[in-house]
Amino acid sequence: MNKLPFLRHPISFVGALLSAFSATLFLVFFGAQSMGLQTNPYMGLVFVIILPMLFLAGLALIPIGVWRQHRRLAAGKAELIWPTLNLNTPRHRQITTMVMVLTVMNLVIVSLAAYSGLHYMDSTEFCGTVCHEVMEPEHLAFEAAAHARVGCVQCHIGPGASWFVQSKLSGTRQIFAVTLNTFSRPIPQPVQNLRPARETCEACHWPEKFHGDKVVSRQEYGNDEANTLSETTLQLHVGGGSDQLRKATGIHWHTSASSTVEYIATDEKRDVIPWVRVSYKDGTVRDYVAEGTPAETIANGEQRRFDCVDCHNRTGHPFANTPERAVDLALSSGEMPTDVPYARRESVAALAADYNSKVAALDAIAAKLRGFYRTELNEVYMGRRQDVERVVSATQELYRRNVFPSMQVGFGTYSNNLGHMDFPGCFRCHDDNHTAPDGRVISQACDLCHDFR
Repeated sequence: MNKLPFLRHPISFVGALLSAFSATLFLVFFGAQSMGLQTNPYMGLVFVIILPMLFLAGLALIPIGVWRQHRRLAAGKAELIWPTLNLNTPRHRQITTMVMVLTVMNLVIVSLAAYSGLHYMDSTEFCGTVCHEVMEPEHLAFEAAAHARVGCVQCHIGPGASWFVQSKLSGTRQIFAVTLNTFSRPIPQPVQNLRPARETCEACHWPEKFHGDKVVSRQEYGNDEANTLSETTLQLHVGGGSDQLRKATGIHWHTSASSTVEYIATDEKRDVIPWVRVSYKDGTVRDYVAEGTPAETIANGEQRRFDCVDCHNRTGHPFANTPERAVDLALSSGEMPTDVPYARRESVAALAADYNSKVAALDAIAAKLRGFYRTELNEVYMGRRQDVERVVSATQELYRRNVFPSMQVGFGTYSNNLGHMDFPGCFRCHDDNHTAPDGRVISQACDLCHDFR
C-alpha cells in the first residue's frame, strides 16, 4: 500500500513527467552544446529559456497536485491527517533519500540553465539572430563593421550589476514588443539610455592619446563609360592629448580630459543642436547659442555630455549613406570591377529604385543590369560575361547589406555624424552661427579638422 497516496494525483503526475522530460532534454542539449554540436540560434532559445521554464513549471505542479490530493483524501474527516516521516522506517528512508537526490539534481539543472541562459542571452548570436526580422539590419551591418569581434553586450551593457539589470528590463519590454508586433520600424536612432562611452568605448580606446594627423583618401567614380576615378586626399587633424601629456588638439579635443563639452538637442536624432557649453579646466565656461534659439528651449532642454558616439554614432552598425557611396566603396575595394563600362552608373540606378521586398529587389537588380548589357552593350555582355556577373552580384550584395524593406531601412535612413558630406554631422555645431556672449563663434573653418593635399 502506498504510504503517500496523494502523490498519485494527476496534476502531480503530469508535473513529474514534465520535469523529467524537460530535464532530460536539457541535459541532452547541454551535452550537445558542450561538444559543439548545437549551433542553431532558435534551438539555443529552446535550450536556455523554454526547457528551463517547462522544468520549473513541472516542479510547481507537483506540490499543487499533492495539496489537491490531500484535500480530497481529507474531505469529510474531523481531523486532517498529515503524513509522518519516520527515518527508522525503510520505506521513509528510501523516499527521503530519493527526494534529496532529486533536489540536488534539480538544483544542478536549474543552476546550469540559469548560467547557460544568461550566457546565451548575452551572446551576439542571440542579439542578432533570434529576433531575425527586427535585428537583421543591425546584425548584418555589425558583421561588416570594424567591431565585429566585439560582443554586443560589451558596448550596449558593459560591466556592473545596475546596467545588467537595466538591460534585462529593457530586453523584457523588447520581447513583448516583438511578440505583439509593436516594435518600431525602423529601430529608432540613437539608442536611448545608452551607457556613456567613457564606460564602454574607452575600455579599449584612449581619447587622451595623441594621434597626430592621419592621411585619408576618398575615391569617387564617375557615371561615364570609363567609371572615371576622382580621388580626394585629406590630412585629418585627429589630435588628442591631455593636460598631463600634452595640450589637447584636433578632433579628439572634444572628448579630452582638458575640457568638457555639453549640448542640448531639440530633435530625437540629435541632428539639431542649438546650445553648446564648453567648460575648461581653469574654470572658464562659455555657452554658445544658435541665432534665434528661444530661451525656453535652453531652459527645458536635456543637457548631454559630448562623447565618442556623438560623432562615431554608426561605428558598430555602419550603413552606406547613399547608393553612390556604396558603389564607390565596392569599386575602390575591388568588390566590383572598375573596367566594366557604365558599371557605376547602372549599379547606382539599380540600387536607387524602389522594390516591395528583398527577394523582388535582388531579382529585379539582376534583370536590370543583365538587360542593360545584353541590349545596350551586347559585345561586353557576350565577351565579358563573368565580369558583368560580378557587377550583378556585387550590386545585389550592396542591396542585401543596406536595404531592408520590411524594417523600412534603406540608404540614408540612419544619419552618420562622422564628417559632414551626406548628413549635418560636424555642422550641427560648426556652422559659424553658434555665438558666445563675448562674441566668439563655433567656427566652420575647414582647416580646424583637415587640410587638402
